[in-house]
Amino acid sequence: MHKTLIAAAVTTALAAPSLALAADPTPTHSFTPNVGVVSDYLFRGVSQTHGAAALQGGVDYAHASGLYAGVWASTITWVKDAYGKGSTEIDFYGGYKNSFAGGDWTYDVGAIAYTYPGKGAAITNVNANPNTTEVYGALGYKWLTLKYSHAVSSHFIGWLGGTVPDKKTGGSNYLELNAAYDIGNGWGVGAHYGTQKVKNSVTTAGGVLSANYSDWNIGVTKDVGFGVVGLTYSDTNTSGTCSQAGGNTNPYCWAAGNFVAGTGSTTGFRDVSKGQLVLSFKKTF
Repeated sequence: MHKTLIAAAVTTALAAPSLALAADPTPTHSFTPNVGVVSDYLFRGVSQTHGAAALQGGVDYAHASGLYAGVWASTITWVKDAYGKGSTEIDFYGGYKNSFAGGDWTYDVGAIAYTYPGKGAAITNVNANPNTTEVYGALGYKWLTLKYSHAVSSHFIGWLGGTVPDKKTGGSNYLELNAAYDIGNGWGVGAHYGTQKVKNSVTTAGGVLSANYSDWNIGVTKDVGFGVVGLTYSDTNTSGTCSQAGGNTNPYCWAAGNFVAGTGSTTGFRDVSKGQLVLSFKKTF
């Protein structure tokens, strides 16, 4: 879940070559570790940490042919809240990317597995196995990129669909348009708009609305020499009620404190899809 606006803008800002210098030969193999921290970990506009900060890091491998692979991890809270155990997300991904038409156009195809080690068991008629695999394809032109992701696992991030027990949400998809532009002197700006469709997601008999939604964000990054600092504002168009009294209709009104696993607590409800200003720092080695 780490391919965010900040990551895209950082990549653009750091990868732009100097026109005054000849480009170094591309190494056959390269490994690029990274570490970072964010004030709130958002995935497609939805907080994965209930509004708290997260530590993140990973390593990317790239081959001169365009093949790539990597692993990335982050601290999270929502899995423990929903399944009783689990505070880490680990993503594994790989694919092939290249350019054409003089480098102005790029394409990228691959797959990513979102995994949640140490999670508790899924609860019948409440949630499903959160481990999710997506395949994706992207087409870019200069500083614009259009990307489509499609879930091929039986469920998408733990969602159950429809009013039938354990109805599958595999086949859920996400379409996004990203812009990332290097404005010079270590500064980068970016914007994002995406639409998440959760397959078989409908308004339930209890009034909980469909989980489908759109998200957007705008942000700025600055290379400060020892890393890159970013500031992003993100929001969604989700709707419905979200209060401490319970009985909420917003599907992204989530409770902290292991509520679903049966503690009986009705405190800590939060709309994890509401507008957020996120501060980030990332160091690439």
